[in-house]
Amino acid sequence: MNPRWETTPTLSPTLSQQKPAEEQAATPRPEFFPLPAIVIMASAFAVVVPFFFYGNASGHDFEFHLLSWMEVVHQWKEGIVWPRWAAFAHWTYGEARFLFYPPASWNLGALLGVLLPWKIASGAYVWLALTTSGCSMFLLARRWLSRSDAIFAAALYAANPYYLVIVYWRSAFAELLAGCLLPLLLLFVMRAEKDGRRVIVALSLIVAAAWLTNAPSAVMVNYSLALLIVVAAIVQRKPALLVYGGAAVVLGAGLASFYVIPAAHEEKWVNIAQVLAPGLRPQDNFFFTFSDDVDHNRFNMAVSLVGVAEILLLAAAIFLARRWRGEHRTIWWLLAAWGTVATLLMLPLTLIFWRYLPELRFVQLPWRWLLCLNVAFTLFVTMGCRRWLTRFMICAAMLGVLAIVWHRVQPPWWDTAADIQELHDFIEDGDGYEGTDEYVPAGVDPYELKKDAPQVATVSGDPAVIRIDRWGAQSKVFSANVARPEKLRIRLLNYPAWRVEVNGREITAGTQPVTGEILIPVDTGSNRVRLTFVQTEDRLIGDLVSAGTLLLVIAWSLYLRRQEQVRNVSV
Repeated sequence: MNPRWETTPTLSPTLSQQKPAEEQAATPRPEFFPLPAIVIMASAFAVVVPFFFYGNASGHDFEFHLLSWMEVVHQWKEGIVWPRWAAFAHWTYGEARFLFYPPASWNLGALLGVLLPWKIASGAYVWLALTTSGCSMFLLARRWLSRSDAIFAAALYAANPYYLVIVYWRSAFAELLAGCLLPLLLLFVMRAEKDGRRVIVALSLIVAAAWLTNAPSAVMVNYSLALLIVVAAIVQRKPALLVYGGAAVVLGAGLASFYVIPAAHEEKWVNIAQVLAPGLRPQDNFFFTFSDDVDHNRFNMAVSLVGVAEILLLAAAIFLARRWRGEHRTIWWLLAAWGTVATLLMLPLTLIFWRYLPELRFVQLPWRWLLCLNVAFTLFVTMGCRRWLTRFMICAAMLGVLAIVWHRVQPPWWDTAADIQELHDFIEDGDGYEGTDEYVPAGVDPYELKKDAPQVATVSGDPAVIRIDRWGAQSKVFSANVARPEKLRIRLLNYPAWRVEVNGREITAGTQPVTGEILIPVDTGSNRVRLTFVQTEDRLIGDLVSAGTLLLVIAWSLYLRRQEQVRNVSV
């Protein structure tokens, strides 16, 4: 039996010929399979077809993500189910990458790396993320559009222009995965009027999923939810929606607390300010902003051309879909407000908001709001352009813009299978890789680290007998025999979560200035040293908050279900 999505009945080809609500309610719910799923999967596959000819599109974040996936797989083999410390970063000195980067993308990427050869893992990831986005858009669009229109909207969203920028120029895999949450966000905001308090759970799950997928996208999701709820409350004249939205934000953060609380608490332990270094600040990345960095200017020109083309088409589609405003007033205003605010936030005139609105600056790149704009873009193009020829021309125009960007502004970069194997060798051979500046301990300059340093050495340079018993990602055990009291210099960046024991007694280790390596004092003779990356108090609190919030959400859901059952019995 084919599964059925919970959607409203099919609308007739034109909005002016809608069936009465009573008649619609009797219409069978449309099946998702096979045609919609086939079209969505085919559209996602079309995006990755060039991978078969050129290799893997190697955008700005490609190596960061692929190396993270490979390291996670390596730690899984070591028996570490939930990695926290990236042991191979900074040429095996390590960094706290997995504490600060949300877990959804690196767990999914690592799983694909287990199931597939690494040379096709990124392509499979892209296909899966785009397919998921298309399915979520189909769920949203099918509430108001005919089956064929909803399929078009799903295919357009799965291969929208900004997604192509992410795939071919940015390789921002976590952000790409977060795109599937945005249609669902709008869907459940629209259902709030009918579902009432029940919608809180669904919205909180979306907020939590956003936090666990991509932090900048989570900030955009929270602001988007606030905007959509306010607009819906005004249009529908239901102030209670504001309460539902606020509760969803709180519960969503609570569900994701096992990630959010440690990341927020421990950011003072690392160079987190590097995420807003020159070139990554909002003021450096508005449309058509130029600096002394030629590469930055070239890419900013590329994304600006794509973004402006989308905005112009969106404006035209809003005008063409103006009749929709009368027939579907709430969704029209929600999309118009969302698209307008997203557009304004990509322009320099909103810099004051980027500076003072809480956490907004950590979105970093204003044109990231294209991720949200594309929901409005997709639905307005679908509704405003009813003729298939017009839709074809719009798609062709956007492909033309992308072709100009590809050939005239900034060609994509490509990695071959040999390049991917080289990255894998960095892990398997134990050489490590260049890490990320913002995740190293505070005050450390990773560029001063020596690649040829031994795992353990004396600070004085005097000889010592070192025997390594274990050198795992989160546990290291060795013995050191020294002729006099010494300090041992460990090839490992010091971080508050490292617990150090010497001869079974916990000690407070020192830190090498500038390079941040762990320094361990030892006495004359044989010393057995153990280093363990332990669970800090903030992580324990985060786990407890997530568990408590989950129990609260389950209890709330059961309570609402019980109330509904009682109501149905009484009726």
